[in-house]
Amino acid sequence: MSSRNGSERERVALAFEAQEYTYAQLDALAAGLAKTLAERGVTQGDRVALMSSNRPEWVVAVQAIWRLGAAVALFSPAWKRTETEHALAITNPKHAVGDHPVLAELMPMTSLDDPITPGSVITARSGLAITARKTADPSADAEAQAEAEAAAEAVLVFSSGTTGLPKAVRHTHGSLRAAIGHWQRALELTENDRIQVTTPPSHILGLLNIATALELGVWMRLHRRFDLDLMLRHIEQDRITVEMAVAPIALALANHPTLESYDLSSLRFIMWGATPVTASVAKTVTSRTGVPWVPAYGASELPVIACNPIENARLDSAGKPVPGVSLRVVSLETGKPVQPNETGEIQVRADSLMSGYLPAEATAEAFEDGWYRTGDVGYVEPEGWVHLTDRSKEMIKVRGFQVAPAEVEGVLLGHPAVRDCAVFGVPDDVHGESVIAAVALDNPVDPAELIAHVAGALASYKKPSQVVVVDEIPRLPSGKALRRVLKERHGRAAVG
Repeated sequence: MSSRNGSERERVALAFEAQEYTYAQLDALAAGLAKTLAERGVTQGDRVALMSSNRPEWVVAVQAIWRLGAAVALFSPAWKRTETEHALAITNPKHAVGDHPVLAELMPMTSLDDPITPGSVITARSGLAITARKTADPSADAEAQAEAEAAAEAVLVFSSGTTGLPKAVRHTHGSLRAAIGHWQRALELTENDRIQVTTPPSHILGLLNIATALELGVWMRLHRRFDLDLMLRHIEQDRITVEMAVAPIALALANHPTLESYDLSSLRFIMWGATPVTASVAKTVTSRTGVPWVPAYGASELPVIACNPIENARLDSAGKPVPGVSLRVVSLETGKPVQPNETGEIQVRADSLMSGYLPAEATAEAFEDGWYRTGDVGYVEPEGWVHLTDRSKEMIKVRGFQVAPAEVEGVLLGHPAVRDCAVFGVPDDVHGESVIAAVALDNPVDPAELIAHVAGALASYKKPSQVVVVDEIPRLPSGKALRRVLKERHGRAAVG
């Protein structure tokens, strides 16, 4: 990572409500928090859990942890105790930082509510630099040292599987740096751009946007939470040039009664991520504002896979693979590569690919001959345009977050009235997909009680939007629930 000179360090890097932070201020706060964490026992190679609301101290905490050569495990502030305990068990962090009472109850936590005493910065570096590494040796071979730093674990984000609780996705400094490069080139970002972050930083999109902004010198506003009118006001006031959106934000824009009253002329485009574009929604926003969309496609495991060109983007495609990412489509039956326009599973590989999962045993099944199996079904046109049509895995994507059916089922089966259950997703114009639970009961129960039961144990986006009572759950002889059958039988009613 390149150093910043004095004038660059005095530029504003981050805005939050009425506060502004220069690169120099962020560096000093990171140095101060790193000193505190070191005094509390955090050393190179450790993992540190971070569970926090959207706030500038989140950014400072990530920088501080990396200064010590440690890795940061990003916990969602939406999690309840069960999810947090699971995440702690598989990542085994030595310490914690944040503002969340659930995490504080489970292990020693440095509170981000406590004042941070700024520290001295010996080396002026950008936001993602690995500084103050204890392995730094002036006499060591520079190339070997750079390779070691790139291979060091940097961050763990969480991605649900179909067979249980969330898995931790492990990224190195090298893979994260590669993802930042892909994002910068795909969106043609420069230090003249201005963005705002309304999505949770613990999610891969929020992390990628923050990391890219810090690395490139892009001016950034961080929001405490998503508020549509506040987002629109700051596009106008801050002259935001690139807006990031997922399906619920896009729909809210399309339905906003006074959208035309905001001056959005500073926007070059709005990026649509996490789910395929709903063309009618995107076209409505463009017709009302004149702002075009740029659809993109990524995953926690490989953050930037494909993106549309900035000029003349297509709403019916996720775009073309970004330079540096290889993509192929393989048959769902044979596993062999298929011809253009033939449907199969999309598989990818790149320098930005994760190093693996935790628990480690989940890694092997995610790869095929070195290719990451996305679980997305689609096809590629001869010219390279990528189309997503289905999921081969059974994860449900709600507002860009992945929900594992088995995790929700495990909670439902803990209710005394539930004999059997299966969870599946149905299309939802607002959230991408909605979670639907089919339940077979031993005793009558109000569906609202079952929804509340899940809400009490898991993050709010994982709770079913509807519970369907059935006589029995259709299963294969192996015991596998036939979720597709349930989706065919009850999905249409759920959508209606």
